[in-house]
Order: sequence, then C-alpha cells, then structure tokens
Amino acid sequence: MSIVLIVDDSVTLRQVVAELLKKNGLEVKEACDGLEAKEKIQANHPDLVITDIVMPRMNGYEFCRWLKNHPTTSQIPVVMCTSKSEEFDRYWGIKQGADAYISKPFRPAELVETVKQLLRSK
Repeated sequence: MSIVLIVDDSVTLRQVVAELLKKNGLEVKEACDGLEAKEKIQANHPDLVITDIVMPRMNGYEFCRWLKNHPTTSQIPVVMCTSKSEEFDRYWGIKQGADAYISKPFRPAELVETVKQLLRSK
C-alpha cells in the first residue's frame, strides 16, 4: 500500500484529503507544516507528498525545495495543493520541484487521479 504524506496547517483540510485518499486504498500520514514533514520524512519516506504552500515555520516552497535537493528524497513526487491560484504561483511551485499543482478549492476526482498517476509513474 502506498503512503501519502499530507502537509497542511489546516486540520480540516488534512482530514478531508486523508479520508478521500483512504477511500481510494492509500495509507495516509499527516504533518502540520514543512518542519514537521521533514522530521516524518527523515524517519520514514512516503511514496508521495501533498503540500500546501502557506504554512507557519516552513512554507511549501521551502519544503519542496528541501525535499527535491536531497538525494534520498528527490524522487518522491510532490503535489502542491493550495489556495494560491495565480499563474506565477503555479510557475514558482513547479520551479521549486513540484510534480503537480492543484488549486483549492479542488475537485476530489482531480486530486485522486493526479496522486494515482504520479504513484504509477514513480
């Protein structure tokens, strides 16, 4: 079973996404910001990460850059799922190493399909 780490400072959003992914046969871990996510990843690598951008302590851009710049974690696919929906935000997210970028509010089917596609191509 594939493990997905959800990184978001919103408890509600983490719960919604976790339920959606669990219903689709995925195991879910959660972190409230980039620093907590780093700790969890160093202990146990997930198969994919879904991260928000706007978070305290370490934002999603910084977290994605850290993840993609380390040889042991650089192959983990990253989906940025954020309320930042301007074209520049999308460009900057991909530039930081994100494999996909989904704006909130998102369509559940789009998120699930994106996750499954990235897991298949991993």
